[in-house]
Amino acid sequence: MRTTPLAVPAALTALLLLAACDTGGDDGKGESAACSVDTVSMEVGPASVAPAAGDTGEVPVGLTNQSATCVLDGFPEVRLAGVGGSPTVEVPPAEGATAQRLTLAKGESASFTLTYERGTPGDGAFDAESLRVGLSGTRTFRWTYGPVASDGQAGHRISVSAYQQAGD
Repeated sequence: MRTTPLAVPAALTALLLLAACDTGGDDGKGESAACSVDTVSMEVGPASVAPAAGDTGEVPVGLTNQSATCVLDGFPEVRLAGVGGSPTVEVPPAEGATAQRLTLAKGESASFTLTYERGTPGDGAFDAESLRVGLSGTRTFRWTYGPVASDGQAGHRISVSAYQQAGD
């Protein structure tokens, strides 16, 4: 027996999902501003460092809102910079990761994680000196986790997760 799918359940599901979405507003007082480096404190680490070439490491980055309610939307904007700030490598989202929109009240926290494979210098690996996090401005941190392996296709083996709500 052949059945024809009904469009009504899909439309109803979409309506329910839209109704359940948080607009990120401030109790009806309008849309919250995007979080920025001026209003959010950031901390890198402690990391699970890749000890040798071919090993995988993880570098967590924590953010805590220090001001009025703000919004994190999409994926973190992250770049690695070489000696003297150039060249730079853009860190892409992790495969299969889904971006989230998070609203952070004052004192609330979120995090994201960089996952990388350590490379061998001179073998196409990127010898990073700093980590740059863009958030309506840029904050720079020292990269001390070794060179990042090449992916063999003009890229590197590093990715960033989506923002995740931290704490309770």
